[in-house]
Amino acid sequence: MKGEKILSSVKDQQLIKVRREQIIKGAIKLFKEKGFHKTTTREIASESGFSIGTLYEYIRTKEDVLFLVCDSIHEQVRERIAQAIDLKSPSIPSMMQALRSFFYLMDEMQDEIVILYQEVKSLNKESRKHVLERERDMVGIIENVISTCTEGKLSTKEVSLLGNNIVVQGHMWGFRRWIMQKQFTLEEYTNAQLKLIEHAINKQIS
Repeated sequence: MKGEKILSSVKDQQLIKVRREQIIKGAIKLFKEKGFHKTTTREIASESGFSIGTLYEYIRTKEDVLFLVCDSIHEQVRERIAQAIDLKSPSIPSMMQALRSFFYLMDEMQDEIVILYQEVKSLNKESRKHVLERERDMVGIIENVISTCTEGKLSTKEVSLLGNNIVVQGHMWGFRRWIMQKQFTLEEYTNAQLKLIEHAINKQIS
């Protein structure tokens, strides 16, 4: 169930996008403070700036909010990577620039990342499957960049392992921020990770 397939009684797609962004922002704040289970849809509506009736014009259940968060992360990764790299002219330096954009986006969305890690266990089997599929899609975006920029010199398994490692490294900035952000600035963390990634790739393809 992708975000655009969550039922809404509103027909204006731009308005749906704006309202759902408000819902995500309000819900993330509440989930951080109270947790997913203790947060009510009425509280989400209030924090988002509208009535409970208006809220139900854009989502059906509280679980829909986690779907929206998950889809928002995926779409922003896709957009940020697309802006950062031209895959028609692939190179290792351009790949590093795209990955830098990914790490900086993970910093911007660290609250959303932490909430997903904490609350995905709260969802039913079908809902968890959706979230995990979107996570796999996000890894696929990174894998495509790696495969294209290394011109097929890495095996499928190597690309998969590297892609998953990079996504976890991006997420780690958020879910281990209690230690990472005491030891590194974002720039230091990103530079260190990119140095390790580039070294590993160059060693493998040389």
